[in-house]
Amino acid sequence: MNGVIDWGWVQRNLTMIAQLTGEHVILSIIPVLAAFVISIPLGYLVFRTGRFANVVLAILGVVYAIPSLALFVVMPAILGTKILNPLNIVVALTVYSVVLLVRSVVDGLRSVPATVNSSAAAVGFGRTRRLFRVELPLAMPVIFAGLRVVTVSNIALVSVGAVIGIGALGELFTRGLNAGFLTPIVVGLVLSLLLALIFDGLILLIQRGALPWARGRRSA
Repeated sequence: MNGVIDWGWVQRNLTMIAQLTGEHVILSIIPVLAAFVISIPLGYLVFRTGRFANVVLAILGVVYAIPSLALFVVMPAILGTKILNPLNIVVALTVYSVVLLVRSVVDGLRSVPATVNSSAAAVGFGRTRRLFRVELPLAMPVIFAGLRVVTVSNIALVSVGAVIGIGALGELFTRGLNAGFLTPIVVGLVLSLLLALIFDGLILLIQRGALPWARGRRSA
């Protein structure tokens, strides 16, 4: 494999690289957004099961242990789609994201001090109002931490889809390996790392802006 980076190749293929990068972002972030919407109510329901929540989380952990490639391959049979349909990747990554985020939601709700809940109930907060005004706001730092892990994980897992022909930046890896050409591999690796850093930083900024009380608590 040629160990010299061919910058001429990069310049000639900027349009393709930009297109693959855009696809990578879409395939990575849509599952995160979908999982976030699904995981908040689902995580609350799991949390409300009490001790049985640990059993549910253990079962979800088994789901996450399924190899991503196997899940990508079996999705067309489950969804009735074609093997090259991007929906297979989106749904598979949504499943993985939900598994991780549900645990974060449960852990976040568990981190809320019982005394805080008791105080909220004492001043007349009902269960629903307590959830949205007290429990979820206090649980959000833990949920955001899980969201960052899920986002970075998805950006890495999308590349695995290149094995079945839908890998976005992962396609640069397969092209480079098949041709014995290092440049596409390096470009794909660098862009994947940059996307992970950018979105991790973006979520952190959103967290700091949306949860000023958590920032103050950390400073204290």
